[in-house]
Amino acid sequence: MSLQTLKQQALANPQVREEYNKLENEFSLIDQLLSMRSTAGLTQAQVAEKMGTQKSNISRLEKGSSNPSWKTLLNYAQACGFQLAIKATKVS
Repeated sequence: MSLQTLKQQALANPQVREEYNKLENEFSLIDQLLSMRSTAGLTQAQVAEKMGTQKSNISRLEKGSSNPSWKTLLNYAQACGFQLAIKATKVS
């Protein structure tokens, strides 16, 4: 069974879909971080060096297993040659 098929089957369950949707913003942030680094053509080690931190911290950030401060996110973006902005949307 492929990962996509497994995901489709799991998301057919309304409870699973609800929990998955709650994580959408986190997944989106992680995708954005990875996209910035990829576009910049940098490794985790290079981003860490530019930020004055360790590669393991970048790895945790990109896995979503840390709770970064806004300053950390700004520094990450800057290390990759990007700027960050906050966008607020009303929940319906």
